[in-house]
Amino acid sequence: MPSSATADVCAHCGLPVPPGRVGRDTRVFCCAGCRMVADALRDAGLEQFYRIRTEARPGPDPQTLEHYRPLDDDAFLAASARTEPDGCHRITLGIENLHCVGCIWLVERLPRVVDGVRSARVDLPRGLVTLSWDPARVSLARVATTLHHLGHPTHPDRDADRRAVRRQQERRHILRIGVAGACAANVMTIAFALYGGAFEGMDAELRRVLRLTSLALTVVAVAGPGRVFYRGALASLRGRVLHMDVPVAIALSAGVIWGAVNTMRGSGEVYFESLTAIIFLLLVGRWLQDRHRWSAEESVAALYRITPERAWRLGPGDRTTRVPVVALRRGDRVRVPPGAAVPADGTIERGSTQLDCSRLTGESMPVPAERGDDVDAGSVNLDASIDVQVERVGPDSRLGRVLNDVRSQLATRAPVVALADRVAHVFVLVVLALAAATIAIWWKAGPAVGIEHAIALLIVTCPCALGLATPLAITAAVGRAARAGMLIKSGAALEQLSRDLEIVLDKTGTVTEGRCALVDWIGDPAVRPLVLALERDQDHPFAVSMRERWPALSSAAPVEETSRLPGGGWRGRVAGRRMVVGSPRGVTLDGARIPEWATRATSDAVARGRSPMMIACDDAVVALATFEDTIHGDAADAIGRLRRLAGRIRLVSGDHTRVVTAVGRQIGLADAETVGEADPQRKVAFVQARQGGDATVVMVGDGVNDAAALVVADVGVAVRGGAEASLVAADVFLSRPGVTPLLDLITGARRTMRVIRRNLAVSLGYNAVAATLAMAGVITPLLAAVLMPISSLTLVSLSYRARTFDPPHRDAASPAGGAR
Repeated sequence: MPSSATADVCAHCGLPVPPGRVGRDTRVFCCAGCRMVADALRDAGLEQFYRIRTEARPGPDPQTLEHYRPLDDDAFLAASARTEPDGCHRITLGIENLHCVGCIWLVERLPRVVDGVRSARVDLPRGLVTLSWDPARVSLARVATTLHHLGHPTHPDRDADRRAVRRQQERRHILRIGVAGACAANVMTIAFALYGGAFEGMDAELRRVLRLTSLALTVVAVAGPGRVFYRGALASLRGRVLHMDVPVAIALSAGVIWGAVNTMRGSGEVYFESLTAIIFLLLVGRWLQDRHRWSAEESVAALYRITPERAWRLGPGDRTTRVPVVALRRGDRVRVPPGAAVPADGTIERGSTQLDCSRLTGESMPVPAERGDDVDAGSVNLDASIDVQVERVGPDSRLGRVLNDVRSQLATRAPVVALADRVAHVFVLVVLALAAATIAIWWKAGPAVGIEHAIALLIVTCPCALGLATPLAITAAVGRAARAGMLIKSGAALEQLSRDLEIVLDKTGTVTEGRCALVDWIGDPAVRPLVLALERDQDHPFAVSMRERWPALSSAAPVEETSRLPGGGWRGRVAGRRMVVGSPRGVTLDGARIPEWATRATSDAVARGRSPMMIACDDAVVALATFEDTIHGDAADAIGRLRRLAGRIRLVSGDHTRVVTAVGRQIGLADAETVGEADPQRKVAFVQARQGGDATVVMVGDGVNDAAALVVADVGVAVRGGAEASLVAADVFLSRPGVTPLLDLITGARRTMRVIRRNLAVSLGYNAVAATLAMAGVITPLLAAVLMPISSLTLVSLSYRARTFDPPHRDAASPAGGAR
């Protein structure tokens, strides 16, 4: 609640109250705005703002301030903040709990609360706040602490620079579209008046003024937003490769010049409404294309999101300090607690544990790690706390190298040439030649007649219809595919999938379910409750799998003296009995007696690609549990149908070769068609070695280790449950589990290509007939302006009536069913 104010001080902002102002209750305000804001704060339950504003000045809460102290780290500020000419610093941080305009107002009033803060600007859609502060007067940690007390914790934003560039580009696009749309709307309004005057009569002077106004607006649209087409046409001519910007630029120039001539002489037709509409629609199309390109760039940023934003850095006396990961340097020592991700590449200095490396290597089973072993950023620590000496950070880490692979492939990968692009060069040449021929044919009737017919030709054959033939069919197909559980981000992928294919399947999460399951228990079942009790607080995949397998068993037995088992596992006293649960190596090192049957069962499990876990009770092994990554139920049948449909299939995984071979045999693949122990770089090399032939190489995967291969492949397909990096890097995302959706994808892509070919045939046929009529003088420029959008509307109808992915077909092996 605002404090009671004196007669001359505003209860909200603290400024002097002008004479004559009347208070409300016990509060006095300097203006209606302050009164409304105070009422809004009260109604929204945000009255603590006034208390915090008053209490924050003496000093922040020491415990919270210590939490944000890493933001004052010199290395972090050097990497994340920039110094302005006046000596102030500017930084963009992520901010939480932003819900409404009231939240924004509260945060942006920060300069009134913290002395030394110059500005705070909130970006609500992205959850960001940009702060400008004077480091000589206040620290960033102090600013962040105040925001925390206001209910809005902050954290470092690692993508700030990239987002700033993208935001600047997007603003330029929106500005062009806005200017073009305003010009088109006004010119259209004037055109309606001129058309009405043509039938009902209009004063000559008024008609001239309206035409001059339309001409001025059209010049603004052409010289402003429309200059991008002239830049494209000029670049096309310099590169000696004609594309669709050339006829667009010529049509715009001819239309503006001839319309200006007709406006000045007071006779003839003008086409300003068509010209401004063309500019607006083409700019909207380019903006949508650029948004697709920007979404592809998200794949690079997504790779870093599997690493933590902060790390526990060890100082003198092993004192831990929480710092941003960007502040780590080679030689630093960090502590990684259980359940946390490793922040940087390094070497274990103390402790032993098991790591989940599935997102990096694709290996589904945990990997033992002990002192002296190398660990990679992004690996998840499963068991015990470890101390790691940092060797490589950021771009130099293994994850950073994968990121660089993805970035380079996004930058150098040649775009798939769409069918419309393959005919664009010839189309442009033909249209220009026909326009020149039209002028020559009609020259004897007068240069003005020939130019007018040529302009009609250029307008009626504007490449909008040809340019829409492919994207309209793709847009309609993508919408149907989305309803069938397939998100297609690249139209080029549909074209590539319609060709001969060679499919490269990742094992983990694609052919298999991507998580280990308890598949066999050999030995005494009476110790199962004791095992569950020992593992009840563990998040290890084996422990989770056992709890899921035996939900009815009790795990309430008392547990004492638990400790980590060297070599992997746990030991402790459960219900008075000494229990040891772990890998065969760990149980052996603990000294338990291993009977012959347990040794044989372990060897058999390893030969079948399974992971064994021994259970010892009172120093003797009494049971053996085996785990494996279970295969999707539809995998074997779907692989057989894929082979008939696509031909060559390969199974590639980071898992051990014997595991991959065993899985391949179960789904009908020969040993020569499987590859194991493939790290991200080897997967990329494997895909690249198969490119360049007649077949399209399709990579199907779900992990970060697949991201670079998904990008370098002709078509990348991410499957349900995949890591964010793979989902964003891929061209297609399948939301339904199993391999069967891949069959539906290929079938739908081939149907879509038939729709595209039909649209191209209609578009070219329309242009051929329209060009002939324009050259014959049948189509006037005015009629051309009317006919031009009709061709586009026809393609819209044909595209959205075609059935491509609706419904998802199961007879994918027989893709003869065409689009209807």
